[in-house]
Amino acid sequence: MRNTHGTPIWYELLSTDPDASKAFYDAVIGWTVAPAPNSGMDYRMIETASGDNVGGLMRLSPDMVEGGAKPAWLFYIGVDDVDATVANITSEGGRVHLPAVDMPGVGRMAMVADPQGNPFYVMRGASDQPSHSWERTGMGKCNWHELSTIDQAAGNAFYAAVFGWTYPDRMTMPGDMGDYVFVAVNGEVMGATARLHGQPPGWLFYFRAPDIDAAAARVKAGGGTVLAGPMDVPGGDRVLVARDPHGAAFGVAAPGAPA
Repeated sequence: MRNTHGTPIWYELLSTDPDASKAFYDAVIGWTVAPAPNSGMDYRMIETASGDNVGGLMRLSPDMVEGGAKPAWLFYIGVDDVDATVANITSEGGRVHLPAVDMPGVGRMAMVADPQGNPFYVMRGASDQPSHSWERTGMGKCNWHELSTIDQAAGNAFYAAVFGWTYPDRMTMPGDMGDYVFVAVNGEVMGATARLHGQPPGWLFYFRAPDIDAAAARVKAGGGTVLAGPMDVPGGDRVLVARDPHGAAFGVAAPGAPA
């Protein structure tokens, strides 16, 4: 996946029950998650209704769970050079969870964390085709990335140094919540960072569905929990934040009601 350095290129759900996760997200977002593969590793592809790949669904093995892994959403950030980026991450105060490794036909990748402990992957894909898993209003795709962090200023400095991200604007939040700082890569706004305030730290990803009220109803019907919303946000969308039945947090974005 040959995207500009610092561009999100893939999303991955870690689940203890991939069959249940498939049923839940197919209903809520409108995806088609592939059936279990015949290979030994249970890794399933996530497709939009138009047939584009968005990410993958990976089974957490008992050994992973015993080692502390929990159901969660993670993302992959495309880079020009994985090894150079990992070295830069450590020099900027980040950590390496899984050293760089080559996966034949897929690419080279490493699992890392920022200085505040928020995990993500860096990757140089084997394919020359760019990823379109992130599109600002792409249906079924990730539309927004939101980081809640214990040290917003330090986190922003880290991602700027490692990925060249910029922060073109900010919005003052109510009370003592601080600023909602918008993040751009290659000049395009892709999300925001916020001071940690009453929610777990880490990255939250908003995936686009056709109707926010229907998505909220399907979250509840599928055994998930709506944590916030549905609510209107600047730009005309409506969003919600939820947890799936296994505890993984995610967001949903949808077009607002016609004016």
